[in-house]
Order: sequence, then structure tokens, then C-alpha cells
Amino acid sequence: MKLWLRRTHLILTLISGLFLICLSVTGALLIYAKDIQRLINPDFWTVTPEKTTIAYPALINTIEVHTKQKVTMLMPEQQPQFAWQIQLSNKQYVSVNPYNADILLKYDYYSTIYGFTMALHRWLLYEDSDGQKPLKNWVSICALIFIINMLIGVYLWIKPKNRIRRLVIKPKAKLRILLYQLHTVLGVYLFLVLILIAFTGMAFNFKDETKAVLEFTTQNTVEARPTAPTLTVPKNINRDQFAVALENGLSVFPKGVLFRIYLPKEPHYAIALRIKNPGESHAYSWVWTNQYTGQVLQKYDASKANFTTQAWNFKYKFHIGDFAGSLLQALWLLLALLPLLFSISGVYFWYKRHYR
Repeated sequence: MKLWLRRTHLILTLISGLFLICLSVTGALLIYAKDIQRLINPDFWTVTPEKTTIAYPALINTIEVHTKQKVTMLMPEQQPQFAWQIQLSNKQYVSVNPYNADILLKYDYYSTIYGFTMALHRWLLYEDSDGQKPLKNWVSICALIFIINMLIGVYLWIKPKNRIRRLVIKPKAKLRILLYQLHTVLGVYLFLVLILIAFTGMAFNFKDETKAVLEFTTQNTVEARPTAPTLTVPKNINRDQFAVALENGLSVFPKGVLFRIYLPKEPHYAIALRIKNPGESHAYSWVWTNQYTGQVLQKYDASKANFTTQAWNFKYKFHIGDFAGSLLQALWLLLALLPLLFSISGVYFWYKRHYR
């Protein structure tokens, strides 16, 4: 049994090792990719703070005039020194100064350091002619293989005697012994958090399957977000109601923080405001408003959702380690690099065992 599990452990590593190394390195880079962008090109991503930003309707209108494209999404920043990002109807993005509406950079999202790294991390950069990303399934399968391998590794540690005594790291030991100790000790102590990181990564693609696991574990269901309402387009359109709709929508959750504004892509679509309310790990609350009348159509307060829904919504922040400050992010950087260590050291042990 032990020999069979060791061989399985090795085979799974050989099947997924190169991809896990890619996921490991890109996952570590993603934690600080936006900071790297701002450090390398501050003129594109940072601004000089002023007293007040331009009102949302005025900013949107100015960008549309300058780019000759409709704005489909506005992403404001909470840090006053960061530029805001805007998506246009042609799928291009612009980085803008929210204090004077100057366009700092017009770019393709996946050409940036963050966008390129995320595309490599999530779907290995491959996109077919239909815009589908088939390799994202293989990325999720590799994450599942990693989870299985972690469980096998822990079982191999549990099975022999003196398992507790083997949880030591001797810095002065020979390279092979030191690597083996690191491989074992880090794998045993951190296997649960590593499994959860891999599982939450799978949840971005295998949503139904991972959601079913969570619902079975908690014996409850994940609440579905309300569907966005549709509008009846009036014959006479009052453009001034757009500003009223934004103001009314933002007043629904006065203690919330605006995360994104989704502008209507079709005339019968409503304005959608994505908001982070107190008690939420990320912005999952929504408000929909009518740009023709200024009326609030529907709202959803995710902070009042049940525990299972809150746990499901927490997956993004947990996966990237952005929920308890900079020290935890630094820890997540090290955790992200562990699959790299496990893959290389595991193959190294096999090689040294068979080709001394």
C-alpha cells in the first residue's frame, strides 16, 4: 500500500508538476502585481491627491467625449493616490485621474503586468477563436490533483511510527535531508490551508461542484443573487436622470463603499452598483437603478446572507490572502511558492533514489 501510494504521489506530480510550478509562481506574483505596476510606471497608475474627485456622471461623460466610446464600467479606488480604471465598450481600458479626468493610459487589460499574470494563472493564456478558455479546466484539474497529492503525502507521514519526531528541520543537514525535512514538515503543518487555497482557486471555474461541497459540509445552501431587472425604454429620454439614478443608488447603503459602477450595455439594462457593506469580506452587495427615471429598482445586502453564503463569498479574499493586512499577504506569498518547492523536491527525491 505504501509503495503504491508513493508511486501515485510521484505520477500525479509528474502529470501536473510543470503546471503547478506555473500556478505557484504566477499566484505569488499576483499578490503584488498591481503594486509592481505602480512601482514601475507610477505615471500611469498613480495621481497627486486633491480635495475632491470629479462627480461620477461628469467623469463618465468626459471620458466618453475624449475616447469616442461608451463607458461600460467604472472602478473607483479607495486610496486617494491611485488612478481609477474605466472599461470602454470596445473592451479597452483607460487609467484616469479622478481629480481632473485626464487619461493617463489607454490599454488592453491583459497587456498589463497584472492582467497578463492573471491570464497565465487562470487559463494559461490560451483563448480559442470563439473566445473560450478551455485550459482553465486543466488548471482546475491540476489544483484538484494538488489536493489529492497533499492528502496522500499526509497519509504517508501518518502511517509509519515516530511521526511526531520526524517533524523537525535541521538547517545543517545535507541538502537531500534538508529538502526532505522541509518537504515533510511544511506539507504536514500547512496542508489544510494549502488545500483550502487550491479549493477556492477551483471555485472560480468549477463553481457548481465546489459550491455543492460547501453546501454539503455546512448543511445549508448558498443564496442566489437576485437577477438584474430589465427596463422599459421611454420614447423621450431625460439624460439628467442618469445623475439622479447614481445618487439614489449610492444612498441605499450609506455606510457601504462603492466598488464598481456597471453602465448599461443595452438600452433596457439597468445601472448596477456593486458595493461592499460593513461585515463583508468583499463587495457582494448590489443596487440597481433606472437611468431614465432615477428610481431604485432593487437592492441586495450580502452582509445579511447566511453563513454558507458568507463563506462562499469569502473565497476570493481567502485565495489571495487579502483579509488580514500586509503580514498575512507576505505569508500567502510564501504559501503560494510551496507547490513549487514540493514539485521540484519530490522529483529530486525520486531521481536521487533511482539514479545515485
